[in-house]
Amino acid sequence: MSEDEKNPAREVISDYARANFRYFRTADGTVYAQRNGHPVARPIRSQGTTGSHRQELMVGLFKDGLGVFNGTALKEALDLIEALALTEDVQPVHIRVAPGFDGASWLDLGRADGQSVRIHPTGWDILTPDPREVCWRRTQLTGELPLPAKDTNGKGIDLLMRLCNFASAQTESLAIAWLIGCLSPSAPVPAPFLTGPQGAGKSTTGRMLLRIIEGMSGDLRRAPKDEENLITAVAAGWVTALDNLSHLGPDLSDAMCCIVTGAENIKRALFTDGDVVRSRYRRPLLMTGIDVGVIRPDLAERLLPLRLERPRVRRTEDELWAEYAPVLPVILGSLLDLTVKVRATEADIPTDLRMADFAHLCAQLDAAASMGALDAYRASLDDLNDDVIEGDLLAQTVLKHAAGIDPNTGIRMTSAEWLHSLTQLYTGEDFRPLPKGWPTTGKVLSDRLKRIQPVLAARGVLVDWGRTRTARYIEITRPAPEPPDEQGEMF
Repeated sequence: MSEDEKNPAREVISDYARANFRYFRTADGTVYAQRNGHPVARPIRSQGTTGSHRQELMVGLFKDGLGVFNGTALKEALDLIEALALTEDVQPVHIRVAPGFDGASWLDLGRADGQSVRIHPTGWDILTPDPREVCWRRTQLTGELPLPAKDTNGKGIDLLMRLCNFASAQTESLAIAWLIGCLSPSAPVPAPFLTGPQGAGKSTTGRMLLRIIEGMSGDLRRAPKDEENLITAVAAGWVTALDNLSHLGPDLSDAMCCIVTGAENIKRALFTDGDVVRSRYRRPLLMTGIDVGVIRPDLAERLLPLRLERPRVRRTEDELWAEYAPVLPVILGSLLDLTVKVRATEADIPTDLRMADFAHLCAQLDAAASMGALDAYRASLDDLNDDVIEGDLLAQTVLKHAAGIDPNTGIRMTSAEWLHSLTQLYTGEDFRPLPKGWPTTGKVLSDRLKRIQPVLAARGVLVDWGRTRTARYIEITRPAPEPPDEQGEMF
């Protein structure tokens, strides 16, 4: 085909594309295409299995009787469209949940017709969002949700709790708070860790919680072997659910901390020397397992332990899912009703907890439905602090040393002096061998103390760092417990 014949084809494709699609770019420079009036956007360079814009364009041209075009004409047309789109305004794309106008948020139902749920201060509605308000990005992990039921009177929450094997009402309240938190596009939520004895239904309960947000195609998966694969999986969906964890190494633990509270990953763009690809992510995370061994303090502050118990009456998987699937619209509708109610409720923000947004959500849930979620959250963090201490011999030794300190009297020494003192206290008179991982220098000890500082503070032991004219020091103090508030006399 001559050059003169290619140009008309390129112009036909570009004219058709610009008449039927809206093109825009995101902050990282990726150009997306959005069919007029439809909220789903696709990157124009995508070759993914969920349907690329190139395929969408070819089908549209064929069905509208404009013909079949070769790859060269399509490439030239898309190159022109991409260059023009880079001058357009920046707009973000979202997976599953998104902020909207006037204080509203959106939940993508994953439907082909684009219908979504708009959650606003006075209620929720099923609508097709304006493409300039919300642009949905979909992947193979974006399952379809049923249309949620209206006027459920909260019975969907009861139906869900009857299907799960949570050990207490307090645990149930934390699970509900986490589900409400998953519908927020901006506030981070701690990662539920479903634990319990063998046969407690941890995996089944995890799937039930996951599928309320991700649809019936959502499933648990094994933890990836490295951080890059984990981030890739996280970026392709909203809720990431990892099954049957038995060990959390330092790298995986740090990656999970970043996933829960948000981070950015940068890597070299393919086939380039100097260009990079930026991936921002903050996603809800869910895990199941009997025990993960030693938990690092920074991850402990981001976990939400949900304990399950073995059911008294066993049911088959088919029976459970045959009961779950028909009531999922009711469960989702009740969750949306409760979400609207909670968001409209005023409550004080707890200032002593790391995950302040989730603590505030628990306080709002208590004010709206009296579930005791905030007390349950505090109790769960206390349990996690105990787990951290039980798995850290250095923390145990510091607490043992602090027990001999007079209240409100601090001991100040250099890091090397503290290492010598704590080592002697641990080895004792019988000179027992030091455990693997015990600090070998004052610098290592100082770094370890910084990591376990929040856990020690929760047990009434404060660690502080400072400097004199001659040297740096570490000070350990045990404040006296505050007396209980005295009740005034009533007249």
